[in-house]
Amino acid sequence: MVEAAESQIGGRIKRLRRQRRLNQADLAQALGISPSYLNLIEHNRRKVTVPLLFSIAGYFGIEPGELVDSDEGRLVGDLMEAFGDDLFVDSDITNLEIRDLAHANPAAARAVLRLYDRYRLLAGGNAPAAAASGNEPFHLATDAISDFLQANSNHFPALEETAERIRADIDTSGDSFESGLRTYLFNVFGIEVRLASLPNGVARQFDKGRQQVLVSDLLPAETANFLLAQHLALQAAEADIAGIIAEADLPDGDAPQLARNVLSAYFAAALLMPYAPFLKACRDHRYDIDRIGRRFGASFEQVCHRMTTLQRKGASGIPLHLVRTDIAGNISKRFSLSGIHIPRHSGACPRWNIYAAFMAPERINVQLSQMPDGQRYFCIARTITKGDYRYNAPRRHLSIGLGCAIHHARDMIYSDGIDLGSEQQVVPIGVGCRICPRMECGQRAHPPADHRFRLDDDMRPESLYARMA
Repeated sequence: MVEAAESQIGGRIKRLRRQRRLNQADLAQALGISPSYLNLIEHNRRKVTVPLLFSIAGYFGIEPGELVDSDEGRLVGDLMEAFGDDLFVDSDITNLEIRDLAHANPAAARAVLRLYDRYRLLAGGNAPAAAASGNEPFHLATDAISDFLQANSNHFPALEETAERIRADIDTSGDSFESGLRTYLFNVFGIEVRLASLPNGVARQFDKGRQQVLVSDLLPAETANFLLAQHLALQAAEADIAGIIAEADLPDGDAPQLARNVLSAYFAAALLMPYAPFLKACRDHRYDIDRIGRRFGASFEQVCHRMTTLQRKGASGIPLHLVRTDIAGNISKRFSLSGIHIPRHSGACPRWNIYAAFMAPERINVQLSQMPDGQRYFCIARTITKGDYRYNAPRRHLSIGLGCAIHHARDMIYSDGIDLGSEQQVVPIGVGCRICPRMECGQRAHPPADHRFRLDDDMRPESLYARMA
């Protein structure tokens, strides 16, 4: 009997099944196998034969390679980042041993990551306050939400279906979708929408007594519409959101509440940018973000986010990665379907175009990126500015990075005029200095975790970290 690749794909099959709200018996019947056999596969106790692999991939509407790859590459990268800490400097743990841990015992590997997250919390001195409040530390909650979105491929069919149903009930014959959304909120839920001068830092406020949603009059139109749609989610999709959170393996504390906010935002995007028309626009206009944003009245960031959610069975978009960072290199959003690894705890490689984008504000920066494992990606990045529409208001400057595996590059308009096969245009990048093997890099901020200095008093290298034992 021919077996599929050695990668453990049981967890991936289980996540796909749960996303479609199938039980093991239903999926087993569709595949022509017994529920007990499927249970063994999902727990990585049986390997998947090639014919069964193709059957499973066909059922879920994905490529067999996507099923085999799963998310082990990201798990390996996260582990390497953790073991790159000075804490493990004398442990002599090799990259091969880390890969073995991720592939053979993914549950144990994730437990190690959670333990490392706790260690970072204690080392940072934030544990006493968290313990006193009884809440999960916020940064651990954000990591949990990132893992939650990754595990679900950032696609939630139940929210898509509810958003489509409600979109069909909203009257769009008027001047704008906003007016139809306001009318729907009032007619169905008795909620009135008003623009108001809210306190600094408050974008939306719900007055339950008066049944009024107050939206800051300082917001851009696309942001105000998004906030209205997000409030509608809390009224119309509450059961769907609660069901998704109940099935998720989230830690107690802040994570469920944060997931509620993330899922209501997902609904808002699905309502404002309906799946089928949005996917068609992406294909017709080759992922031209500004043009698509104009079509749906959405911001650059909103369109980028929506593009990462197009994973419907039989109608999927390009598998994309998305990362958002500020000028200081703090990554506030990360998600990857392209396969590229985005750091879990530290800033990304300074060679990434997401940082170079700050030198040319609001212009698309294109890069052919190559990771140390040889995989190449097509990446774009652009800065955005957030802040109130008032004189002397503080501004936040962020950079949004979006990209795909190199073989999808021609599906994006930004690849026009780019020689994708040119070795001269490829930029070697890494994940983080602690685990990056590129010894020749002159932009290192830290030495690799498993190397030592080798300095010569008679010769001063351009970069101290580039000459190491």
